[in-house]
Amino acid sequence: MENRESNLLAMRPQLLNARVSENMSNDEQFQNKTIRPIIKLQGDLLLEVFKNYIRKRKNTFYELSLEKRLAFIENAIQKDMKFRNSLKGMIIGQFTVEEYTKYTQNSSALNKRMMNIVKERLQDNVQLLEYKVA
Repeated sequence: MENRESNLLAMRPQLLNARVSENMSNDEQFQNKTIRPIIKLQGDLLLEVFKNYIRKRKNTFYELSLEKRLAFIENAIQKDMKFRNSLKGMIIGQFTVEEYTKYTQNSSALNKRMMNIVKERLQDNVQLLEYKVA
């Protein structure tokens, strides 16, 4: 297990702007120390997973205005529990055992933080979700 933990931690990008200080809540510390680096690491995968989500919904996403695309992303993450759970699994699967133990102490609030960051990441990269004709 020690090898898995050190490998997981070594793979994560260092985020210089995701500061952790003692006056932050435990949830905010966990978000900045664990969740943000994992989401950055998994960024390309999250985009591909969302592209697949779009394909499974008959590509209707591509017919929407920018405003409605942003709403589509938010709606998919907030209301589609199967998709949401899949996203959570991609992130939780990158936790160390110790991180997972911390996560389980307040998983509901951390899930909310996690999904908000994923939503923001997808929305910030909406231009990468353009339809490509092969």
